[in-house]
Amino acid sequence: MKPDRRSLGAAALVAASLAYPGLVYAGRDWVPPLAFVAAALMMLALRFATLRTEEARLWRTLLAAAAVTVALIAALDAALAVKVYPVALSLAAAAVFGLSLRHPPSVIERIARRMEPDLPPEGQLYCRKVTLVWTVWFVINALVASALALAGRDELWALWTGLLAYAVMGLLFGGEMIVRRRARRPAVA
Repeated sequence: MKPDRRSLGAAALVAASLAYPGLVYAGRDWVPPLAFVAAALMMLALRFATLRTEEARLWRTLLAAAAVTVALIAALDAALAVKVYPVALSLAAAAVFGLSLRHPPSVIERIARRMEPDLPPEGQLYCRKVTLVWTVWFVINALVASALALAGRDELWALWTGLLAYAVMGLLFGGEMIVRRRARRPAVA
């Protein structure tokens, strides 16, 4: 089966986002900061233009706010603005996940209902808890990335935003799968 253009474009955007911190670190001495700011703004614009989720309107609002924030910071400190992209994405994700807790169904429940449309009440509660965990994670990630950017620790910022944060997300995802499997096992009498 041949992948469609939209899938390829989405994969390219994810790859560019994943590579961004490493490229910033590797090119910091010879690529002008505003070139990276332009790349970050382009990735935000592409995310904005290609959204196809239920939360698209909210995501678009948050991505537009992120782009404005990056541009305003670039006007004050281009070198710092280069490092705002991962922070902005984490804060946008935290907002989407957190707001879904106030206006159910939660993001995780929406995903779960694709596989299990008749999700029982205990499943809904579990999904709310998982959504809360992800909301807290995205806030923590944004705080760590911000602290490293403000401290001027380029190597640690790149390591965190380009590798360690994704490792933590993988652990969270894998851990949640284990917890979910155990929670769904029938009780042994």
